[in-house]
Amino acid sequence: MTDLAVIVVSTNEAHWLRRCLPTVYEHAGEIGLDVVVVDNESTDETRELVESEFSRARVVQCVNRGFPQANNCALRTLDARWVLFLNPDTEILHGTLAGLVEKMRARPTVGVVGARQVTPDGQLYPTIRRSPTAIRWFFEAIGSERFPFKASWLGERELDMSVYEHDVECDWVSGSFMLVRREALQSAGFMDERFFLFCDEPDLCLRIKQAGWEVRHLPDVTILHHAGKAGWNPKLEAQNAYARRLYLQKHFSPPHRLAATAALATGYGLRSIAWPSERERRESARAALGTLLGYRPPPFGEPPRVALRPE
Repeated sequence: MTDLAVIVVSTNEAHWLRRCLPTVYEHAGEIGLDVVVVDNESTDETRELVESEFSRARVVQCVNRGFPQANNCALRTLDARWVLFLNPDTEILHGTLAGLVEKMRARPTVGVVGARQVTPDGQLYPTIRRSPTAIRWFFEAIGSERFPFKASWLGERELDMSVYEHDVECDWVSGSFMLVRREALQSAGFMDERFFLFCDEPDLCLRIKQAGWEVRHLPDVTILHHAGKAGWNPKLEAQNAYARRLYLQKHFSPPHRLAATAALATGYGLRSIAWPSERERRESARAALGTLLGYRPPPFGEPPRVALRPE
């Protein structure tokens, strides 16, 4: 059995792999490594790049049915004690994967950990998250992240940047770097393929916590993440809204579901009429609102009906 498997999903992201994969090997440390690149129906010669420039990695071919499904394709090929889900648009800067695994090994109740992330301009990126709720979504809708005070009920993201220097428990962590214990995946189930894109991380972390494991942020590893590179994209914003709709249908009670939908609709509605000089931002909000309320179909089609359990 391999110690650590690293799964990187590429959907036409070969150009990021040239920067990402070398840092995985450079910061592996003393640990057995199985690097798996999922070629998610790419047309940019992802497979050829990996096979010619990164011979120690292997490629898994996958029909593009979404990010969770691509990760699940790789999971079915693994025999590893630990699994790192890593975005291709990341680079490991400090720390070692072996050191992070040792921290988890010494704490048998920890099922998932995230790491420190910085943006290309060196700013710390908030990746410690609280569980989605109608109250948090409402305050985010009215701009709570700009309020002069902070509170846990004002939003999902932890915005006190001093917290990121410490080992802390949280509800979920960003899927751009998510190290998971194999037993936690086996007890909670694989990624839910109904989401296609977005909300797969809070869903997985919630199920892992419900199975009795901890989710934590550890500052031992720092990565560079090219977050927000796509800008405002109506299709992606609509998919985000659809994923949130699926999440609340799965995890919220009917009254909470109604309140959460109203909170999200408030946010999208406000953004659809604000920023008169930012047409793409307004169009993205309108697309998201239409998809949330069911007036527009989900951008990437209807999802499968049943969530996937481990085989």
